[in-house]
Amino acid sequence: MPSPASNALAWAAVVAFGVGALLWQRRRETGRSVLVVSWALFAVFWAQLAPHFWVAKRSFIEAGLSALAVPLCLYAGYTLWQGRDSLVALSRAVAWMGLIYLPFETVPAFSVAGVSVPAPRAALIGVVTDQTMWVMKTLGHHPELVRGDQGYLNTFRFVTPEGHVILFSLVLACTGLGSISIFAGLVAAVDAPLRRKLRGLAVVVPVIYALNLARTTFIGLVFGKQYMHWFADAVLFLFDGSDPYKVSFYLSDRVISQSLAVFALVGVTYLLVRELPELLALVEDALFLLTRNEYDLAAALDLPRQPAITDGGVDADD
Repeated sequence: MPSPASNALAWAAVVAFGVGALLWQRRRETGRSVLVVSWALFAVFWAQLAPHFWVAKRSFIEAGLSALAVPLCLYAGYTLWQGRDSLVALSRAVAWMGLIYLPFETVPAFSVAGVSVPAPRAALIGVVTDQTMWVMKTLGHHPELVRGDQGYLNTFRFVTPEGHVILFSLVLACTGLGSISIFAGLVAAVDAPLRRKLRGLAVVVPVIYALNLARTTFIGLVFGKQYMHWFADAVLFLFDGSDPYKVSFYLSDRVISQSLAVFALVGVTYLLVRELPELLALVEDALFLLTRNEYDLAAALDLPRQPAITDGGVDADD
């Protein structure tokens, strides 16, 4: 789990993005300056998070993506300062992503009038845990559900034939909320009729959630049942591990699932832009930051390019 300092930095960046996007409407150059600072803050956020993924989580893919995000964020700020105004929409999308995700990461449990209110994180993890357990039972597996280190009932307890206990805990990153927040933020940031925005979300959110349940079930069973105890010495060396029972976890989660997630995000993006072509401009801006080349995805994917519309506008299919 990220540290309080990391959470504070994330909130600072998100709030700055939101303020900058609002200022852009009335005081463009002031808004531009705030958004440039926002991208710099976002770069610092990813810079301090990369070691966490590398050392604490042994996730080379997440660490690599975090490290890559640092120069990309700095370049986004520089490019926006130089006059690429289309990046304001991408900045607004980051603000929405953070506003959707961060309450689940940072808001603790509290009591109101003597009634205990669980943390949003705990509630969401509980739902995903219950549904993952249902899928496992449907497949004929019945691990015991126990409380994890955070006090949540989110940990699957497996026992190997030789009596070794394996614990597999679900955390916020296992809920699919991160991916859902990305696409919801993109949808919220574009100018398009509300009906098509909701239709786009209705397509991608269930797909992401179903894929995530498949992922948690796959990792849980492969780890708990030790189905991928392959090349143990090499895997432990690669991940700087010492527990041979974690080989199946490293392979199923850190290698297979995280690699497939990249392809899944590309596929979900394609589904969404077919429903909401306005997103093509944001995707093209992201590709420009990655490659410094301009792209015409509408022509490449044979998709219509919707013109920008004002808030509250309608189009022919509404």
